[in-house]
Amino acid sequence: MPELPEVETTKRGISPHILNRKVKAANIYFPTLRWPIDPEISSELPGQKLEAIIRRGKYLIFQFKTGSLLLHLGMSGSLRIVTSKDPREKHDHFELVFSNKHILRLRDPRRFGAVLWTKESWDQHKLIKNLGPEPLNNDFSGEYLFKESCNKSLAIKNYIMNSKIIVGVGNIYASESLFKAGINPKKAANKVSKQRYILLADAIKSVLSASIKQGGTTLKDFSDPNGNPGYFALHLNVYGRAGEECFQCNKKIKQCVIGQRSTFYCPHCQR
Repeated sequence: MPELPEVETTKRGISPHILNRKVKAANIYFPTLRWPIDPEISSELPGQKLEAIIRRGKYLIFQFKTGSLLLHLGMSGSLRIVTSKDPREKHDHFELVFSNKHILRLRDPRRFGAVLWTKESWDQHKLIKNLGPEPLNNDFSGEYLFKESCNKSLAIKNYIMNSKIIVGVGNIYASESLFKAGINPKKAANKVSKQRYILLADAIKSVLSASIKQGGTTLKDFSDPNGNPGYFALHLNVYGRAGEECFQCNKKIKQCVIGQRSTFYCPHCQR
């Protein structure tokens, strides 16, 4: 599933090609994704200039004069910049054709993605208004995580994956950040010290920033808008390494299930 680094990589990849360009056509080929695509998009967007592209959590917001297009890549979605010479494939469900002949095309084999149109302020949309802070912004800190955790007894891995607490910390990045901060993923959130949360916030920022720099993490589906894979998977310390030696202590990496998700950790380094 594309997570924050993959979505940010996508945003950075597509922006130079389509930002401040006018839409010539909005083509809906398969309207039934996670929610139906509003057919109004096809008549509303042509002639409008794309004024901004914003990432909020795992959503991309395309701002136009009369409203905003909210796009989520779901489980297997991807965006690519193509031209009319590139044939549309089976799972290409939606596209925006721009005045410079570039086409932004959404591919989503599993159809769990979303293309939503709103004329209201995008940050008040029901899917976005209750999201937690962005982990790479200045208002995210260890002090914030500690304060929010005081009455929460769930496992800390589930706590930092809750998008109402903080956005964008998916399964891979949660395991990697907890390893970097030396916290056992099974530990209750309200049992973690303030000092350890400060380390964790720094670890989350570091892990996500490194993944963005590498272009995301490729497991099955992700590639950037040019079709290139992300390379952060080459730098994983614990995720997917069950039974292998820890790079820090040479003990065996263990795997367990927390919140129905595979979790990887070093029992020696993360006590």
